[in-house]
Amino acid sequence: MVLHFASGMREGESSCSRTEPCMVCFITVVKVGKSKGMVLERLRDPPVCKDPALLTTHAMGVNIFKQGPEVALKPDSEYPAWLFQMDLGSPKKLEELDPETKYYWRRLRKENIWRHNRLSKNKKF
Repeated sequence: MVLHFASGMREGESSCSRTEPCMVCFITVVKVGKSKGMVLERLRDPPVCKDPALLTTHAMGVNIFKQGPEVALKPDSEYPAWLFQMDLGSPKKLEELDPETKYYWRRLRKENIWRHNRLSKNKKF
């Protein structure tokens, strides 16, 4: 097994907001058997940031660019009001929804599709 490290930063560059560069580890696995020594590379997850100062001021892992600082969190007054009114709990059951809304009919259709898929799973062609 061979380990290769690829950094998100170019040589000689530094970033002010990061304490360490974002590292991605590639594992090269040599398999013997049917593939006869074919080399496979798998990606590992980057290391988890454990710095409490950065975790409270920045959204770690949200930046879509390979380079650059992490996205800084803004005060609550700069975000829209509907963001804090979102229901983050489990989805409501069909009995809890009002039949006059489109969400009720969407959920009813989805549950009927799930039921049909469960019933047709055991049928032979």
